[in-house]
Amino acid sequence: MRCVGAVIQRDGALLLIRRGRPPGEGLWSIPGGRVEPGESDDDAVVREVAEETGLVVAVGRLLGSVVIGPYDVHDYAATVIAGEPRAGDDAADVRWARPEELPDLPLTDGLLDALRLWRVIEG
Repeated sequence: MRCVGAVIQRDGALLLIRRGRPPGEGLWSIPGGRVEPGESDDDAVVREVAEETGLVVAVGRLLGSVVIGPYDVHDYAATVIAGEPRAGDDAADVRWARPEELPDLPLTDGLLDALRLWRVIEG
């Protein structure tokens, strides 16, 4: 199943959502979800970010892809163009996290490694 994620940074911090439903319920991750039939990856990123955070974003380059069980996830850089973050849809919470905070947060499996591999964060 094709999915997308949005890596959104501001002032050195990364936007995270706490998943309100499976998979990953209760864990912090980047906003994202399933690509609907006939939808482009860019359109899916914009829709998922709006649903989960209330933000309007511009989609940038593909940072990388991961396979998590049945999910083929393509993560894109994205830039906020309007709005203030608020939890919505299946997000239980939303926050900005500095890179040094990430190792201490309960993150979805593989997120920290992917962010390091794609040079979103150092370490």
